[in-house]
Amino acid sequence: MSGSETSGVDLARVALRAALEQARQNGGGQKAKSKPRPVRAVRRNGREPMGLGTAICALVAERAWELPAAGASLRERGSAIAPELAGHVAAIGYDADTGQFTVCPESAAWATKTRLEQTRVIAAANTSAGRTVVRALRILAAGTVSMPEPTESDPVPAAVPAGPVRTRETASDGYRRALTARQEAAPPHRVDPAIAEAVERQTAAMRELSRRAFPEPDVVPGDALALIEQTRAQRRREAAATHAQAVFRARAERAARQGQAADGAISGRIAAGAYGMSRAERRSSC
Repeated sequence: MSGSETSGVDLARVALRAALEQARQNGGGQKAKSKPRPVRAVRRNGREPMGLGTAICALVAERAWELPAAGASLRERGSAIAPELAGHVAAIGYDADTGQFTVCPESAAWATKTRLEQTRVIAAANTSAGRTVVRALRILAAGTVSMPEPTESDPVPAAVPAGPVRTRETASDGYRRALTARQEAAPPHRVDPAIAEAVERQTAAMRELSRRAFPEPDVVPGDALALIEQTRAQRRREAAATHAQAVFRARAERAARQGQAADGAISGRIAAGAYGMSRAERRSSC
């Protein structure tokens, strides 16, 4: 291959440049114009598709319907939302635009309690409504609005008298027949003789151990009672004799101590007299 001849790579490059030049000349590099979105005109003949909420609002506006407000529902369920405030705090109104629920307590103490419980009351109201309808709780001054009179509770239905208690004796014939058939069809209860014998041996062994651990007291005959009483009398006499001996010994020891003290006093007096006489003699000799 000579140097003037074009290689395969060069041919590819030349073909690419030619294709790009042709596309540029044909306007391929121009940006495609975006198609305008068709604007759908809303028809006012009532047949255009719309959301459920929009349809309900349109019906309410056209036919002048009155839907129950959320405030009325909250006022009706006030006792269930805050049972500890029922009868002392009245639900006055509800502002759907701001989500403000207005209440009026009967006293300042209940107003303070309502302020302390307002976070929990708001959460309970929203839970009862199933969505966030109350955002703030407005507490009026005590006595601003008169408390509504308590409505009478629904009458308690009278208790239905209970029928007689059904037992096997008063049961129907069908029940008795079914019970009899069940007892006849049930297989008899069989006990293995070996198991019954083992149970008897175990029971006898337990009774023997119990008898040894807790023996029954023997019956004391009449002669034994007399012997016991005689022994008690002898012990009382021995105790009295021991007491008399102890008293006699104590008195003797006390008398001996008193005699020793008297002898000591006499000896002291004699010694003192002798000492006085010897002293007088010495003075006379001088």
